[in-house]
Amino acid sequence: MTVIEGYIPTADNTRLFFQKLGDGADVLLVPNGPPLLDQFSRLADGRTLILYDARNRGQSDSIEDPAKIAKGFVHDVDDVDAVRRHFDLATIDLLGHSYMGLVVILYAMRSPQHVRHIVQIGAVGPTPATQYSAELSYVDDVMTVAMAELQSMWSQPASADPETHCRRLWEALRPIYVVNPADVHKLDGWQRCHLPNERGAAQYVNQTILPSYIGLSITPSDVAPVTMPVLTIHGRKDRSAPYGGGRDWARLLSNARLLTIEEGGHMPWVEAPDEVFSAIDHFLR
Repeated sequence: MTVIEGYIPTADNTRLFFQKLGDGADVLLVPNGPPLLDQFSRLADGRTLILYDARNRGQSDSIEDPAKIAKGFVHDVDDVDAVRRHFDLATIDLLGHSYMGLVVILYAMRSPQHVRHIVQIGAVGPTPATQYSAELSYVDDVMTVAMAELQSMWSQPASADPETHCRRLWEALRPIYVVNPADVHKLDGWQRCHLPNERGAAQYVNQTILPSYIGLSITPSDVAPVTMPVLTIHGRKDRSAPYGGGRDWARLLSNARLLTIEEGGHMPWVEAPDEVFSAIDHFLR
């Protein structure tokens, strides 16, 4: 299939980079999706797949105006609608990974008439203050070692070469996201340190996105408009977003089901690609 690329303007004149694959009538939008293109391309069979970089990430515009990032993930919710309107789509399917798993629900709360199906993968939980038991979270030596390496990096003077610093940061982080160390190399496509936005991604997430998430608490009445089918996929051994968060989404949403990948981490399609992609394809059909 041919990949079409371009830029989408938003209401505040921020351009979002997108990739479009397939030509089916049903359209699946994947925020922050371009690093997933190779692995997720199978989802374009019989549908149209649109992946786009969030603002200030990947190949989307670098943002210097604080007003364009001040609302944190709320900007990302607004941008889902910008993408939908750009392609003149009455209804869309949405797939959100990690904190985008929250963003797609927030969009459906705001505009349920435009959403047919939602897929969450490794989503952050609906209430960040929740402390999960050992059975519903996963912390091991891999996490301990990674956190120690990050603390060591942050305690040292900043590297004169931002790209080198970015690559070192990614080397420390990527073992967290998979269960089997032999699978770490499968995440190489996520490391885009050649892009200026990605060199500052950790700082952007820590200083802008995470603060907008802290203090959030989504109630059953908040999600009452979200009546469309939701598939929540979560790895039991997700170190980044506790498995308990996926379970909470499945309990909170009125029309959701939870697919547990027992040996899955934060990117469970790496450990169980056939199970994950078959489930998504069946669900969307």
